[in-house]
Amino acid sequence: MKIDLTDTTSSKINKALVQGRRAIGTPAVGMVLTLVLVTDEENAYDALKAANEASREHPSRKLVVVKRVSRSPRDRAKARLDAEVRVGVDAGTGETIVLRLYGEVIDHAQSVVLPLLLPDAPVVVWWPVNAPVDPAKDALGKLAQRRVTDTYAAEHPVEELTARAGTYVPGDTDLSWTRITPWRSMVAAALDQVSCDVTSVEVEGEETNPSVELLAMWLADRLHVPVKRAVSSGPGLTAVRMETTCGPISLGRADGSLATLAIEGQPDRAVALKRRETSELIAEELRRLDPDDIYASALRFGVHRLGDASQPAPAAEPAKAADAPAAVQKKAPAKKAATK
Repeated sequence: MKIDLTDTTSSKINKALVQGRRAIGTPAVGMVLTLVLVTDEENAYDALKAANEASREHPSRKLVVVKRVSRSPRDRAKARLDAEVRVGVDAGTGETIVLRLYGEVIDHAQSVVLPLLLPDAPVVVWWPVNAPVDPAKDALGKLAQRRVTDTYAAEHPVEELTARAGTYVPGDTDLSWTRITPWRSMVAAALDQVSCDVTSVEVEGEETNPSVELLAMWLADRLHVPVKRAVSSGPGLTAVRMETTCGPISLGRADGSLATLAIEGQPDRAVALKRRETSELIAEELRRLDPDDIYASALRFGVHRLGDASQPAPAAEPAKAADAPAAVQKKAPAKKAATK
């Protein structure tokens, strides 16, 4: 069911929600959070589609904030709020409210959103594009326990990573980090199979892909060894190569779907490592709303330190393979944990 409201208010939108629930006989229960999507008209459809798919795992109230900037000075001066309320099958799992802001209302989006938040439920704000420089200080970001950005959508992704490091606040995260979760798990699992020292690492991928930089920064931060950055034609991440005292270990993915894990002295293995859809990334981020300390540590390591053997992360000795599982928060046996 869809209810269109023109030149409306937050109070009228709440009344329309109640009206919609009564019409379809659905109570306002079962929703676990409020997801606020801040986007433009061009990207609103794709972002909402991803959020609806993620809501199958995380039933939520989705507030889509679309800032409509007019070219006409007269229209810019006129404040107006239009809304589209969706409940039932039109809203995925939960409820959806599309808010279109015009004129001066754009500068006061938090005043529109605040009355529409679910009471006593976490708030997550997601910027699919055009994220603020400092999400935690953004008017909408201040309402949230979790703030999700995507540096891949930035004009200069690598420079954006540096900016994110400078403004990081617990609760910030980025989909470029979420994209490398399978890679981090696979690398940690590979190192868990050997008892060797890692001496150097090379990470290969697209030149302007921030996920490649984050994976390299994570490895350098956790393993305390020089990590070089190699460029390929993609798609995305294509390989991780590690030199160890027991021989080379490599994880390569040329087609964006199937990867090959090669460990010295063991047969090569094919592993599924496909590129994931945005809906899967958002669903993963909504599973945990606590601060991601591993992401913060990798982000603050800094792109400029990659490959610099004279400035490794603060550690005097090469990393043990047993250190890697702790980086992805896996439980290590007591013997290996003792080496930390």
